[in-house]
Amino acid sequence: MTNASSDANNMRWLDLAAVGALVVALGFALFSPPDVVQGDLTRMMYIHVPTILVAYGAFAVTTVTTIGYLVTKSLKWDTIAASSAEVGVVFLGLAIATGMIWGKPVWGVWWTWDARLTTTAIMFFIYLGYLGLRRSIPDPAARAQRSAILGIVAVVQIPIVHFSVVWWNALHQPPTILRPGDPQIDTPLLGALLAGLGAFAVVYVWLLVRRVQLANIDAELEVRDAAPDVPLAGEAVSAPDLSDGGVAS
Repeated sequence: MTNASSDANNMRWLDLAAVGALVVALGFALFSPPDVVQGDLTRMMYIHVPTILVAYGAFAVTTVTTIGYLVTKSLKWDTIAASSAEVGVVFLGLAIATGMIWGKPVWGVWWTWDARLTTTAIMFFIYLGYLGLRRSIPDPAARAQRSAILGIVAVVQIPIVHFSVVWWNALHQPPTILRPGDPQIDTPLLGALLAGLGAFAVVYVWLLVRRVQLANIDAELEVRDAAPDVPLAGEAVSAPDLSDGGVAS
């Protein structure tokens, strides 16, 4: 079996694992008992909480792989850092969106400048800025070097966002799983929440691998296009010879 076919089979298994994990998580979410206070509205928790936790993990991976680049100067680490940040922004955006949908019937508003919401929004825009910075620098080595600083500094937001509801008076409820002490949640609800977390973690890995593959293809195209002997489009087409006054056929 060739390496290409082996990689294709591995990706097929990862595709199936992501779909299967989401189906299992959906089953847990639908058949778990309603909350005694919020009723069925609490099912939003099975999307909202896992997506923000996976976003934390994605940004942590960005920091670790950024350090890997600074130590080794290997662009493969920078590729993983950028890809993980991009996927993390997707999950963070989903967490913000589901939080707004959940907050409207519970709080009566789509958005409030609560400590948790405000710090989360700041983190979202800083990582968008990180991705924008990368887009603005064409040279791969310079791009990796300059974005590394922001990639490392930005991770400090994770504890600030997570513990904002502990450090400041906030409308947002305290942490559910990563709570100082022990989690305060009934076992059936915790099981559904962990199933959702596991499913979105698998989806993160799937998206990360796919995004790294795409980034590698983009890098290969950049190298090929930068080569001096690459023929230009239309270079093989020559003007018709009309020197004899005839019409080109």
